[in-house]
Amino acid sequence: MRFDIITALPDLVQGPLSVSIVGRARKEGIVEVNVVDLREYATGRHRQVDDYAFGGGAGMVLKPEPVFRCVEALSANPPAVDEVIFLAPDAPKFTQAIANELSLKGRIVLIAGHYKGLDQRARDALVTREISIGDYVVSGGELPALVVVDAIVRLLPGALGDAESALTDSFQDGLLGAPVYTRPAVFRGVGVPDVLLSGDHAAIEKWRERAREERTRAIRPNLLDD
Repeated sequence: MRFDIITALPDLVQGPLSVSIVGRARKEGIVEVNVVDLREYATGRHRQVDDYAFGGGAGMVLKPEPVFRCVEALSANPPAVDEVIFLAPDAPKFTQAIANELSLKGRIVLIAGHYKGLDQRARDALVTREISIGDYVVSGGELPALVVVDAIVRLLPGALGDAESALTDSFQDGLLGAPVYTRPAVFRGVGVPDVLLSGDHAAIEKWRERAREERTRAIRPNLLDD
């Protein structure tokens, strides 16, 4: 699988892509991540990628020209691009189901929004899907792009040491995960639930399912409605 991350701030994303699960997956050839500097597709002495918004108002807007040039240049080279995703707060919210769907793609281009947004003409003509990571605003789309990449890469075969680990994550079946414990069995007077020490796998699974539903009902009851 391949990702192309288009950003005006490439240094912001390079570090996290080189460590942990994503870093290992890149070294092992499971995924390819290409960070593209949007300024390389801008013109003029200052390589300007933003400008003032028509109609006034605070904040700058990403210009359409460099984004068009960049996406078109990437699309001209194989493999074929399956999705061009724009990261923005005014977009549908990212979910585990979307991560699962995108993990089956071959190549995804991610446009990291910045400043006040992206010229709507670029959004209309180039973008196949828009994603928000939550109902809040961060300084740019770089961190959301990293979130999306991480969520997808951990689903790829071979990315995790335990092939079943991702299948038991929260949200995979609409519920939150159960509480987890490790050694010591008693810490500062608080013990691990007896069932987890019983060796009775059927009873443990039943306890976990009940605990997941109780936790979901307490923290995210909307998931049960969905």
